[in-house]
Amino acid sequence: MATLTRSDVQHVAHLARLGLTDGELARLEGQLNHILDQYAVLADLPTDDIPRTAQTIAVENILRDDVVTPSLSVEDVLAGAPDRSGDYFVVPAILGDPNE
Repeated sequence: MATLTRSDVQHVAHLARLGLTDGELARLEGQLNHILDQYAVLADLPTDDIPRTAQTIAVENILRDDVVTPSLSVEDVLAGAPDRSGDYFVVPAILGDPNE
């Protein structure tokens, strides 16, 4: 498998907007090449008889069940609003000309 050069690592670091020192570039070059070497080992393993899987671990919903509970009244919700119009919050406009 082809190895990454220092120039390759510098280019990727530049694209990722990483400011790396010379020492960090050297260490990263070694680490990335080691990862590529390990991937080459995995790529050579015979996997034709292994069925494809969409998920390697069991997925289960860990969220609580939805439970209907009483809501706050409109007055309670709007009690702390700095500005309101009837049953609605009034907020500053964020679109359009601010001078209008």
